[in-house]
Amino acid sequence: MAKSVATSGAGSATAAAPALAPHVLPHLQMEQALAASATPESACAAISAMFHVDRAEVALLRAENDVLNFLFPAELRSAGFIPLSSGSAVAARTASSHKVELFNNFVIVQHANVFESIKLGALGQSSQPGANTIQKLMTTPVMDAQQQVLGVIQICRKGLSQETAGPDFTLNDLQGLEAAAKVLATLPFMNPPSN
Repeated sequence: MAKSVATSGAGSATAAAPALAPHVLPHLQMEQALAASATPESACAAISAMFHVDRAEVALLRAENDVLNFLFPAELRSAGFIPLSSGSAVAARTASSHKVELFNNFVIVQHANVFESIKLGALGQSSQPGANTIQKLMTTPVMDAQQQVLGVIQICRKGLSQETAGPDFTLNDLQGLEAAAKVLATLPFMNPPSN
């Protein structure tokens, strides 16, 4: 690929910047917003905006010892934790396998749904019965540079049905979530508190 070079009378040269693919720009904007996040709440708000989901459809968990603790949403912090050894929790499977997953028909996936029953009123979650059922889900581990799991980030679409929950997640969405996880791994709140 040839670069066009323009010179000015002062003897300096500049090269044209390479064009970014259309899907790269939103990821860069998200990464910049995440990098400026001081709290799990602000990071999850940025992720919510990037993926056009409600804040109640974003979950961030931190690995501490042998469990995953919720950092966001706040209502789930006091609701309990997820043992990393759990065979029925998707978040535990994500952390232990180090693999990303995408489900556009999540209601048929066998999973622990105890946290779906907790009202997230502060985030404006619907009070209509069944409206908060997770229909679609993306999940990825948050890993440091040494590939140690720091936590898990999940984005879902909730609704009475797949149709009312919104559009299916795409592979580009999943790649965006992986990029977000890399930025999250650099943020101080992802490190467990020292004793």
